[in-house]
Amino acid sequence: MTRDYPSAPVPAGHSEPAPRRVRAQLGGRTVFDTTNARYVWEWPFYPQYYIPVADVDPDVLVDEDHVQHLRHGTARRHGLRVGEVSKPGTVRVFEDGLVKFDWDALDSWFEEDEEIFVHPRNPYTRVDAVRSTRTVRVELGGRVLAESSSPVLVFETGLPTRYYLNRTEVDFSHLVPSSTETACPYKGRTTGYWSVRSGDTVHPDLAWCYDFPTRQLLPIAGLVAFYNEKVDIFLDGIELERPQTHFS
Repeated sequence: MTRDYPSAPVPAGHSEPAPRRVRAQLGGRTVFDTTNARYVWEWPFYPQYYIPVADVDPDVLVDEDHVQHLRHGTARRHGLRVGEVSKPGTVRVFEDGLVKFDWDALDSWFEEDEEIFVHPRNPYTRVDAVRSTRTVRVELGGRVLAESSSPVLVFETGLPTRYYLNRTEVDFSHLVPSSTETACPYKGRTTGYWSVRSGDTVHPDLAWCYDFPTRQLLPIAGLVAFYNEKVDIFLDGIELERPQTHFS
């Protein structure tokens, strides 16, 4: 397949300073608060935050007396404990004084005073929501699920273009509401997911929407997108190849 979108710009192992104040909480307690975090790319598509140990509340760390040799270096594994909340094996304290937390071990993360989701926003990633008058048609098994001549196209570095369509242009008679919820560091949390019924077969979680996206992606509010990887998309009458990636 010929890729028609930009690839990730940096290799695994890349590291850069993060100029933002970064905080995280667990059980109502601030676990760390720093203006000296580093971006560390453990794989090329997005970074993790590594935090100076001096900016971590030492009382929440539980040394598990286990040494690990990881890509970033040698680390001692720790757990987290805040009151009755315990998260064993979720922290790595490296010999160079940086600390890596498992993202899901903490209740919430903040850049400055805005909550962030899933992982840090990649400083090398650009995400644009652009209005268009190109005609987009979405099909599955020859059945038209949606068609629009006023889509919003979302261009995100490292991912295929996503096509967001007005709800009035989606045939909901083929869609089945799903309880799935996902989050994106650039768009926020989804407020709806749908599977697609085709005859006796239900194809799970093919479409989603963000009713309340982040302010940078406001043009997609309330619109519906389909996974390019799982449906047939026609752009101005030309069928697109299905990409291999699978991120919303």
